[in-house]
Amino acid sequence: MAFQLIDLPYADDALSPAVSAETLSFHHGKHHKAYVDKMNAAIAGTAHDDAALETVVADARGSNAGLFNNAAQTWNHAFYWHSMAGSETAPSDDLKAKIDAAFGSVDELKAQLKARGAGHFASGWVWLAEKNGALSIEETHDGDTLADSGFNPLLTIDVWEHAYYIDHRNARPAYLDAVVDGKLNWAFASENLARGSTWIYPK
Repeated sequence: MAFQLIDLPYADDALSPAVSAETLSFHHGKHHKAYVDKMNAAIAGTAHDDAALETVVADARGSNAGLFNNAAQTWNHAFYWHSMAGSETAPSDDLKAKIDAAFGSVDELKAQLKARGAGHFASGWVWLAEKNGALSIEETHDGDTLADSGFNPLLTIDVWEHAYYIDHRNARPAYLDAVVDGKLNWAFASENLARGSTWIYPK
């Protein structure tokens, strides 16, 4: 059974002006769809046809670079769409307590997310993640993912250029300011923390 391109959890213009409807039409409708289509072509008729996406990612890591990149990018993008919201939500009391313990405050966490995103060399992802009860900011390069890691990812920010070039040209810090200061879905992060296990791609 082929994987489906998940629907965006909001209207195309819900993230504007941080992320425009035009960017979403290309990013979701072209880039994300291409990863899904290439992955489906690679797993058709194999044991992975009926597997969970997280299993495909884990099995392909280190053994099938093409499949891994497309499967990991399929997962990362779906998680990224849910990591954002049309208006900023608030972290749960539990999440806020862990943020305060790890970073001092939500504002300091935001500052560090921006700094890590701006400083990340070339393409990749910046994550807020939990492991053994503690929060940290993690980075993955290119198409790598935390989907099959020992971390429980709570939020991610895409720092590939196609995530922001239409709206902000090459000014990645401007994109990060716009997303981190008003579009992060803290309710989603709170749900991921409360669940205590990695988010599962819907199939």
